[in-house]
Amino acid sequence: MTRPVAAVIAVTWRGEEVLLVRRHNPPNAGLWGFPGGKVEFGEPILVAAERELLEETGVRGEARAAFDAVDVIGERGGHVPGYHYLLVAVLVDWRSGEPVADDDVDEAAWFRWDALPDGLLANVVRVGERARSLFAPDTARR
Repeated sequence: MTRPVAAVIAVTWRGEEVLLVRRHNPPNAGLWGFPGGKVEFGEPILVAAERELLEETGVRGEARAAFDAVDVIGERGGHVPGYHYLLVAVLVDWRSGEPVADDDVDEAAWFRWDALPDGLLANVVRVGERARSLFAPDTARR
């Protein structure tokens, strides 16, 4: 990979709970984070967030706003090139459905913000807190 890859993370609240998934594939296998994935060519960011949320969890949501960005840069080692993902955080309002893990994730579940699971990806707490500070009390009402 020679250029950053655009991707989204869907920060989805239902009342005081946030939706997280435990990643199945490297480089973040076994770690908890927000549902998300690559933006397809010509696909608007908000549409990508809704699609990735549905694909990874079966949950339907309505994307409201992009509010943050996270660089994920790493080395693969040996003769394999490194990677660089630019993750755009999108606030997605929960509309319907209960999470069911797709093949990209091992688990998908709602968590109270004060009881997040162990093994969080870097930036989950920072991005979640930013969403709460920018959009509260909206996030708490949903």
